[in-house]
Amino acid sequence: MREREIRLYGLIEPTVSSLGFELVGVQWRDDGRPRSLIRVYIDHDEGVTVDDCARVSHRVNGLLDVEDPMPGEYDLEVSSPGADRPLFVERDFVRHAGADMKVTLRSPFAGRRRFTGTLGGYADGVVLVDEQGMRHRFAISEIESARLVPQW
Repeated sequence: MREREIRLYGLIEPTVSSLGFELVGVQWRDDGRPRSLIRVYIDHDEGVTVDDCARVSHRVNGLLDVEDPMPGEYDLEVSSPGADRPLFVERDFVRHAGADMKVTLRSPFAGRRRFTGTLGGYADGVVLVDEQGMRHRFAISEIESARLVPQW
């Protein structure tokens, strides 16, 4: 997560937790459009329903209106992480070690930005990705996005 997303995470997490959900991550997209997009991913042991998302959205939207942590207008989306769950922070990479994943880097490494392989683990700020017999080491700060690859 980027610095602004980390700040939003810290602001939103207590509200999401008070409603009985885990805050998986926050994305803030500002592609030069008039309205930014804030996407909030929540999870629960028993799954997440549309009503759960609406309830969390209502509370988070109220919080953001009061705290006003970002300039301009925004759209808020609340959803479950889904089968292709995004990985944001250390605990995600530790929890899902051994799972198949896709990683997109902020800048090219060995001429590539996208890697698909098995999550080999996480240690000292470094994500390990095993891809076709090679082990890649990426600093978490170098990762633009990481997602699990669903096994059907």
